[in-house]
Amino acid sequence: MLSTRPAKEIVVRMPNEIGGLDRLAKSIADKGANVLGVCAWVEGSDAVIRLLTDDSVRVADALKPQYSVRQTDVLVAELPHKPGMLHRLTERLAQEQIDIHHLYAAASGSQDKCLVVFATANNDRAMVLLNASTTAR
Repeated sequence: MLSTRPAKEIVVRMPNEIGGLDRLAKSIADKGANVLGVCAWVEGSDAVIRLLTDDSVRVADALKPQYSVRQTDVLVAELPHKPGMLHRLTERLAQEQIDIHHLYAAASGSQDKCLVVFATANNDRAMVLLNASTTAR
């Protein structure tokens, strides 16, 4: 079964400099929050970091004094960690003409589930559609 739930993602834009991500990670650790997913890249002279944490409100409040921070709505899907599951998720959305705005995922080779974080043009519709999937192939 595709288990999909809504969540808040924290998006941080900061100068791209050596040690910058480490300082951000320390701020999160100092608040006792757990990072469930992260995606980071460089745009020009800025770093852009997308974070899924176990407490987005507390993390966003902790980061706001130092960084440009915003929260966005995302979906989090826990999928069986086996071949074809990303295709199953993306195929269901494509069949219904739901545009994916961004997506990142990860799993350890020893885990039986993977975590997929994504946002679409219609998160509510996407969640209903994916949760209606009754079997995972």
